Amino acid sequence: MEHSLRAQLEKAIRAIPNYPKEGIIFRDITTLLGDASAFRRSVDELVHPYSGSSIDFVAGIEARGFILGGAMAHQLSCGFVPIRKKGKLPYDSISIEYDLEYGKDELEIHKDAIKPGSRVLLVDDLIATGGTAEASILLLRELEADIIGSCFVIDLPELGGRKKIREMGVAVRTLVEFDGH
Repeated sequence: MEHSLRAQLEKAIRAIPNYPKEGIIFRDITTLLGDASAFRRSVDELVHPYSGSSIDFVAGIEARGFILGGAMAHQLSCGFVPIRKKGKLPYDSISIEYDLEYGKDELEIHKDAIKPGSRVLLVDDLIATGGTAEASILLLRELEADIIGSCFVIDLPELGGRKKIREMGVAVRTLVEFDGH
């Protein structure tokens, strides 16, 4: 069963060489999202360990984390909180600058998005160096969230993001791994 899931996801995820820069292979999940069976299985597998848990919010990282996170929040019967790029939220927010593999960026979350002690599950499509997930965890911790785990469809283990997030004390769940960038 596990092997067939991996094969299905590997087939459903498009690889785009030299994007966003030379030497990087971009793993595009829009093809997975367009495959009803692969999309459903991905969400089901990401949610499975948390079914029956008391989760207050799924926090999705812009932008593909919104798609996965919304579906996961629906299945878990909890709220959804967006973690957005700087300047996109209309209300009082907190922000953090972080390093990307190929530059810098900034994320923000509404100050009142969650109450202290809320149980939060973090989600995005891919974990590479872990910079975006690390920044998101720091934002959630600033709001005093109880981060019960993080979920990603894709792991690029050579880049060390999974290890970085685990060292922050946050469990990591991924569905498929790819070598390289």
